[in-house]
Amino acid sequence: MNTPKERPDRSGPHRVAFEKNKNIILKTKNTCGICGLPVDKSLKYPHPLSPVIDHIIPINRNGHPSDIRNLQLAHWQCNRQKSDKLYADDRSANATVVGNRNLPQSRDWTRYRA
Repeated sequence: MNTPKERPDRSGPHRVAFEKNKNIILKTKNTCGICGLPVDKSLKYPHPLSPVIDHIIPINRNGHPSDIRNLQLAHWQCNRQKSDKLYADDRSANATVVGNRNLPQSRDWTRYRA
């Protein structure tokens, strides 16, 4: 029987660095990196708006498990909805983004109608 492999941010050499960077983010950030709304740090899991640390580039998509540049504060529900999807990088130059998801650039999405 195969046992599930532990994530590098939960065990192994990245655990200490992840915890250190998590504490820095919890002390210095106040808004959700996904939806942009304020995060109430007094809320505790399983409250849907409780604070969590999100990997901007998910670990299973080769994102670094403990680099502070790959971590952001998020609401628990926003992080669950994002799952392992990639979101647009707000530092990308001259990019017009509709919402906060990466959309294929083969189409002018500003004129898209459902």
